[in-house]
Amino acid sequence: MKEDKILKEISAAQLEGLRIGNAQNQEAKTGVTVLLFENGATLGVDISGGGPASRETPLALPLTADNPVHAIVLSGGSAFGLAASDGVMRYLEERGIGYQTGYAKVPLVCQSCIYDLGLGRADIRPDKEMGYEACVNAEKNQPLCGSVGAGTGATVGKLYGMARAMKSGLGIYGAEVGRLKMAAVVVVNAVGDIFNPETGQKVAGLRAEDGTGFADSCSELYKISRQKDLFDQEKKPNLDMNTNTTIGAVITNGRFSKAEMNKIASMARNAYGRCINPVGTMADGDTIYAASIGQEKADLNMAGTLAAQVMAKAILKAAEQRDS
Repeated sequence: MKEDKILKEISAAQLEGLRIGNAQNQEAKTGVTVLLFENGATLGVDISGGGPASRETPLALPLTADNPVHAIVLSGGSAFGLAASDGVMRYLEERGIGYQTGYAKVPLVCQSCIYDLGLGRADIRPDKEMGYEACVNAEKNQPLCGSVGAGTGATVGKLYGMARAMKSGLGIYGAEVGRLKMAAVVVVNAVGDIFNPETGQKVAGLRAEDGTGFADSCSELYKISRQKDLFDQEKKPNLDMNTNTTIGAVITNGRFSKAEMNKIASMARNAYGRCINPVGTMADGDTIYAASIGQEKADLNMAGTLAAQVMAKAILKAAEQRDS
């Protein structure tokens, strides 16, 4: 594609002021990914779907105070996993990082979680210790993809539950256009199938009943919805359960306002539509944060377009770099 000659792939570690760390429990199949912003970040957010599990996300909304956010936490554990932010806040407080209230510095930390309780052990979830560990690991700033961090328990193609689902994970991709840098970090835990938008090829998703290939989630959804035995538990689709969520963030060294970062987040969501089908259902709690951590001047439309492109690349990495 012509734009690929203009885009240059970079590591997310090349964004100054960003550090990414993971911690996980491989037995329980759950984990935490933390994005630390050394100098704070101007944050926006886009939420679609029906079941987000989140903490302090309103900090990214345009009508709230324009204070810098110090970290984004992505985790497993469903709403239980929100405890991971306690460890992140402790790590930041120990280093004197936070919003000065006059009596204490309060770290501003936003978090979103996926539901991964059905893969490993439902009684072990990310906690404050795991959140703290992810921050310590972020000091190395060596971003990893696959079944690590919040992607440890991620799965896709869950229309019929875990029996026919496929493993997914954490995806990270970065690119630059001139001096503008953009990176995407995403945990793909969708009810739908995952496609490469450049080729149309399905790369992960609902398995066929005989296990020899893929079934089509959309076709199965249409088929099930016409059946009289819709409420037969063996055939009932997974769409009435908030157990599927694709959560992520785009980070740029571009200088943008809070309102502009909300627009970039909404444009980044186009990647979900390009790569995931079905997407944004009431069973998905899809969330995208957008963080500005630099001073580079850039066109908003170009930045939002780039955000969608790097997010699509990150989704593919999450789906392709997984456990077999």
